[in-house]
Amino acid sequence: MRHTLATLLTLIAILIAPAAWASDTLHVGIQLEPPHLDPTQGAAAAIPEVAFNTIYEGLLRVGTDDTLHPLLATGWTVSQGGRHYEFALRHGVRFHDGEPFDASAVIASFQRAAAKDSTNIHAEAWREIVAMHAIGPDKVAFDLAEPDGGFPTRLALSDAAIIPPGAVDTLKTHPVGTGPFRFAAWQRGDSLTLDRNPSYWGTPAHLARITFRFIADPNAAFAAIKSGALDIFPTFPAPETLAELGHDPRLSLAINPSEGEVILAMNQRQGPLANLLVRRAISHAIDRRALIDGAMAGYGTPIGSHFPPQSPDYVDLTGVYPYNPALARQLLTQAGYPHGFSLVLKLPPPSYARRTGELVAAQLRAVGIAVTIRNLEWPTWLEEVFLHHQFDLTVIDHAEPYDYDIYAKKDYYFGYQSPAYDALMAQLKASTDPLERHRLLGEIQRRLAEDAANAFLYQAPILGVQDKRITGIWVNSPTQVLDYQAARFAGAGEGASSGGAGLGGRSFAIVVGVVALAGLALAGRRLGARWLLIRIGVLAATLLATSVVIFVLLNVAPGDPAATMLGIDASPRAIAALHAELGLDGPPLARFLRWIAGVLHGDLGTSFTYRVPVAGLVTERLAVSLPLAAGAALLALALGVPAGVLAARHPDTLVDKAIGLIARIGLAVPDFWLGVLLVLVFALGLGWFPAGGFPGREAGLSALLKALVLPVVALAMPQAAILARITRASLGDVLEQDFIRTARAKGLSETAVLWRHALPNAAAPVLAIVGLQIPYLLAGSALVEQVFYLPGLGRLAIQAIGQRDLITVQAVVLLMAATTVVASFVVDLAQALIDPRVARRTGR
Repeated sequence: MRHTLATLLTLIAILIAPAAWASDTLHVGIQLEPPHLDPTQGAAAAIPEVAFNTIYEGLLRVGTDDTLHPLLATGWTVSQGGRHYEFALRHGVRFHDGEPFDASAVIASFQRAAAKDSTNIHAEAWREIVAMHAIGPDKVAFDLAEPDGGFPTRLALSDAAIIPPGAVDTLKTHPVGTGPFRFAAWQRGDSLTLDRNPSYWGTPAHLARITFRFIADPNAAFAAIKSGALDIFPTFPAPETLAELGHDPRLSLAINPSEGEVILAMNQRQGPLANLLVRRAISHAIDRRALIDGAMAGYGTPIGSHFPPQSPDYVDLTGVYPYNPALARQLLTQAGYPHGFSLVLKLPPPSYARRTGELVAAQLRAVGIAVTIRNLEWPTWLEEVFLHHQFDLTVIDHAEPYDYDIYAKKDYYFGYQSPAYDALMAQLKASTDPLERHRLLGEIQRRLAEDAANAFLYQAPILGVQDKRITGIWVNSPTQVLDYQAARFAGAGEGASSGGAGLGGRSFAIVVGVVALAGLALAGRRLGARWLLIRIGVLAATLLATSVVIFVLLNVAPGDPAATMLGIDASPRAIAALHAELGLDGPPLARFLRWIAGVLHGDLGTSFTYRVPVAGLVTERLAVSLPLAAGAALLALALGVPAGVLAARHPDTLVDKAIGLIARIGLAVPDFWLGVLLVLVFALGLGWFPAGGFPGREAGLSALLKALVLPVVALAMPQAAILARITRASLGDVLEQDFIRTARAKGLSETAVLWRHALPNAAAPVLAIVGLQIPYLLAGSALVEQVFYLPGLGRLAIQAIGQRDLITVQAVVLLMAATTVVASFVVDLAQALIDPRVARRTGR
């Protein structure tokens, strides 16, 4: 007994021992997961956040003062009035795959970016390159169709990253660049890992590894940074908690400027918003400081035009429209709306937009404009607002650097039209003189403000939290990424992260398959082949009908996956090209038949978002969901059934009443809320377990098990309460039967009567509940997975819905439905094996 107790205590000590991250590994939290890892073929901001200046590099880079500096190019010249550029290239640089970086790689990169089917955000601009010449291996020349003073600046942005020609087909899933870090692993929905590039052409990185974890939920982000599971969160999603984190002696706040202009965009095509006086009235009706205080906890800078305040070309125009409700009402009267009018404000999902929108609506109502708020998910926002212009107002953060050119686009979503502004943009493009460009940028800002092109609200800063020991991170503000090349932990030496054993799924699948076949053989022998074949036929018909319903419902849902993936600045041509690539332009019936044929062959399709087989994604998530569901099911059975038996054995006693009370409490407490409590007590308070996340295989078995303890408990307790009540009720009915009284009259002990006679006859409803619990625990525990940011199947479904990744949603929902149907089938078998009368009643 002593040895058993010692072993148990040793295991507990191993599990609750504090995690020790390697001092040369940086754990970074980011809000959004990139859809893929090729910044030259997509506009999603999350792509360069993890891949630019880490994996990929460009010819030039932009300093925080907006000045250009050499990177892969060592220098450049411009001639012919801004039409001819020559760049000297760095010698001896190689891509991660060993290919040489030279002029041919530069030319191939821009040919791909400008191709007809390119989804590059600046594809139209790259198409203005009429010729590219290699002047030897270390020099390249560009000839432009017309002068373009902004050409060098675009070369410093992520979509101008230089890529190896031989790796273009795999860059989205296995990126290759010239940067100080190289791609190591990507656990979809959870994390992405980069390792130090030992052959980097410049100064090697101090860090051996960077792990990016994707955490959008503000509560989960707070728990992760507070518990030490993350070292840095550069774009922290909960500004209201920054003050508390700032008082933590282990942490420091990193508040930096961004390129993000938060605007109240107005659809100016028709109605009241086409009237300049109305737009000016709206601008006067908004208290920008109140928005910053209420929506951003005081973090932010008021702006008066579409331009970042940290730029040396910035003009402070916040005084053009000071907060003046009386003047706003007067302008509305002059515009012909003395009694106001009604508008619809459509808001995307980010918290800054929802909070800001609610405050803006209240301020506009105060001057007589009745505002109705509609909260939209990203796909619907892109579909209704950005693509089809079905909106009056919206709040959005335009984070792309140097994006004042959107006001010159003829069919951009807010519909601003100004020949004077177009003329200014044409002059800016043609100018290469710094002083002239500075003057023109000032005029551009003033024109946008005078025309009230939108209501300009505030610059959203980059709100960062980090471990105080971290040094050397350079904030490359104009390109919206961090530079980790010089990052290190103060006092840390060089080293390598330790590896460990992991959990494999192949052996588990083999065991499950063998057990399933053995169970079917036993059922066929005892219940009859006819009964079994009928049940299998019903199972197949149910799955087919379910697949049809799933496909129809998902394909009539609003939202365009291609627009969601490419971002709000994608061109119609890029969206159409992606439609063809994803197969979204075919007839629905053909797409359904193609999908079903693939499913029957084990091919669930290719993810729209990640561009990898969906079967692989599901397998990755099952590696988390299966042990989570199995652990929760076993714990629920181990607690719930014995508790129900104990209560039934002592009816109407204090034991029975106590168990009933505990079970009612368990039913009343949602599993996700219990998860939050467990994090507060055992992760943030005691520090025994991690606050969330699921370590990779290299972390070892102990870390993997420890990561599952709290979510298993959170999932299991409500299910255990259900099993306890069902077991107690079912046993209570059976114990009143005549055969139980007969067994007692024969002199059997109460224990024998209970376990040998009563419990088997009371098992049917318990089995039915277990059959319903298993699919829920496997794929329906999405909220618990969100609380603990576990990359499970339920969270994959939520992420795929938000990204309009229809093929992944179809696969996950089909798997969930199949699990439910199969669980029901297994329960039928189990009930028939326990009580053969079931088979006879159902047509054996």
